[in-house]
Amino acid sequence: MEPTFASLASAIDATWVMVAAILVILMQAGFALLEAGSTRMKNAGHVAGKTVLTFGLCTLAFWALGFGLTFGNGNEFIGLGGFFFDPSGENAADSFSNAFAADIPISLFFLFQLAFAAVSLAIAWGGFAERAKLSIYVIFSFLFTIVIYPVIGHWVWGGGWLAELGMQDFAGSTVVHLQGAVAALAATILLKPRIGKYNRDGSSNPIPGHNQVYTVLGLILLWIGWFGFNAGSTLGSTSGFFAYVALTTNLGAAAGAVAAMAIAWSVTGKADIPTMLNGVIAALVAITASCAFVEPWAAVVIGSVSGILTYFTAIWFDRKGIDDPVYAFSVHGVAGIWGTLSTGFFATPELVEQAGVGAPGLFYGGGWHQLGVQALGLVGSLLYVFIVSYVILAALKATIGLRVTEEEEVIGLDLSEHGGYGYPELLPAEHISSFKRNGSHSLTR
Repeated sequence: MEPTFASLASAIDATWVMVAAILVILMQAGFALLEAGSTRMKNAGHVAGKTVLTFGLCTLAFWALGFGLTFGNGNEFIGLGGFFFDPSGENAADSFSNAFAADIPISLFFLFQLAFAAVSLAIAWGGFAERAKLSIYVIFSFLFTIVIYPVIGHWVWGGGWLAELGMQDFAGSTVVHLQGAVAALAATILLKPRIGKYNRDGSSNPIPGHNQVYTVLGLILLWIGWFGFNAGSTLGSTSGFFAYVALTTNLGAAAGAVAAMAIAWSVTGKADIPTMLNGVIAALVAITASCAFVEPWAAVVIGSVSGILTYFTAIWFDRKGIDDPVYAFSVHGVAGIWGTLSTGFFATPELVEQAGVGAPGLFYGGGWHQLGVQALGLVGSLLYVFIVSYVILAALKATIGLRVTEEEEVIGLDLSEHGGYGYPELLPAEHISSFKRNGSHSLTR
């Protein structure tokens, strides 16, 4: 059979989505470097290694139940089919007719959406950093991917009640980033601060990360991966719309970098690099919802506001005694809220028509309707994720415990959880051998 224009276009679209899926999966490397660099050396191997473990766990859980719950045919609240996904099965795509309309293989759609679920889970781990047991990562990976993420995913992207209302979240400011951030916040509250973070008078002690170069490299990988995240969400390339989405994404990120650096410099007199990096990620989070709906100038505004919001909210949460080691809620949560609301202001009639979701924003004659839909979706999503995350983690805390012992935390999770050290040349070999023989007390006598 000779290729037709339609078959060639479909193949090109599928190739682009495959590339985009790979870029989003590569973001796991960005999270590993960013989180490892932002935490202390004694936990570096643990932080990086658990990224691989939890991606594997998320893959299995999403294949078994998560994909069907998110995109399977069901009701307004949850999918009820397509479990233990098998694209070779007869009429496999029929189980996903409510959500799947792209001209790409259903197996590729699964891979692309799996990458998104894994990113949301990776964001959640920021609130667990440097003090949670490895067993909690294992249990929560499964429960987040099955009980938490699919519900909001179905509401917004799977034909659920928010989809019917026309909520605009093109690539997941709420579905991906806010969910992960809210789960991180629940964990941070229940785990309590790291040892030495706060003094008796409530004042905060800085606990800087051990490798700023790692954080910069991690940020660059995330920035690159975001082109797959946002532009890949067009689920095709032949229309050319993916290029426009890539443009607004990059403009937002650039504005976030400059705005965050400028605000830190003006407030403290120092051009703080971690603040700039957080500004970039916050801007990328915010533009994720709106990248297909707003004009370039609005993308710059959205990114700039994100960088500034993240700076001040990170300080506020720290002063309130919430020890968020990588500022997960400020960067992904607050920016996710702003980004989701932004389409209610800036969505243009032309882009709304092209994206095919919702209505124009307030500044383009759409009135308050779309802003109200966005706000309703945010409140519903935030409440569901926080309550369910808190209940799950509170139950785990009451049974098996969330946190390693004080002694294990002081030693570091590399040794206490894995029996090895991320930087073994910096620790005498006899200490590691003694630890493996006698346990954590052998290093703290």
